[in-house]
Amino acid sequence: MTPETLSSIAGVILSLAFSYLPGLKRWYGTLDGTAKRLVMFAVLSATALGLYALACTPYAELLGISLSCDASGAVMLLRLLLSALIANQATYSLTPRSPADRASADTQSQALKFDGTA
Repeated sequence: MTPETLSSIAGVILSLAFSYLPGLKRWYGTLDGTAKRLVMFAVLSATALGLYALACTPYAELLGISLSCDASGAVMLLRLLLSALIANQATYSLTPRSPADRASADTQSQALKFDGTA
C-alpha cells in the first residue's frame, strides 16, 4: 500500500469516527461548519506531524515508515496531508445524516440567508 493510500484511509477513518462514535459525534455536532473543518485540519495535521517526528527516530525502520526525516520527507508529508484532507472531506460529505443533523444544518443555512453573513 502506498503512503498516499494509507493517509487517505486515515482521513476516512477520522471522518467516520467523528460522524458515528457517540461521544465524538455529540461534541462535533455542536460545532459550526468552519469549526468542524478546522478541527479536522488540526487532527490530521497533528497526525501528520506525529508521523514525521516518528520518522526521525530509530523506530521508523522497525515500524516500516518510508518517510524520510529531511526536506524531501517534509514535501512528501504535505502531499500525504493533502490526500488525507481530501479523503476526509469527501467522506464527510457522503456520510448520511440523521434527521436531527439535517434540521440543524437547515436552521444554520436559513440563519445565514436572513442576516446576510457567511
